[in-house]
Amino acid sequence: MAAATVPAMPDSEDVRRIALSLPDTTEKVAWNMPTFRVAGKMFATLPEDETSVAVRCPKEERDELALAEPEKFWIADHEAMFAWVRVRLAPLEDEDELQDILADSWRQAAPSRLLEAHPRLGLPPAD
Repeated sequence: MAAATVPAMPDSEDVRRIALSLPDTTEKVAWNMPTFRVAGKMFATLPEDETSVAVRCPKEERDELALAEPEKFWIADHEAMFAWVRVRLAPLEDEDELQDILADSWRQAAPSRLLEAHPRLGLPPAD
C-alpha cells in the first residue's frame, strides 16, 4: 500500500504563482518587496522574509480573524490604520486556502469591469 502524500505547505512561490494567475495582475517591487496589483491597485505583498503575505481585509473581519486564529493572522503595527491583515504561510491548511485568501483580496481591489468579466472570481450574488 502506497504512503499517502502530504501536501506541501504554501510558500512565497505559491503566493506569486496564484496571485499572477488572477486576471489583470502584475508584480511590482515596492518598499523592497514584491507587491501584486490588479489594474494597478495593490492587493497583496510579500513582506520581510516571505514567510507571510499581507492582503486586503475589511477592518472588522481582520480583527475577528486575528482574534480567532492568531497562529495564522495578525495585524502589523504600521498597517493597523488600514484594511490589511498579515497571513502566516506555514499554518495554512493547503494551497486552496491560500487561493481563497488571495482571490478575496483581489476582489476587494479589482475594478467592477473585471469582477463582471470574471464571474467565478467576482462578487457573490446578492440575496
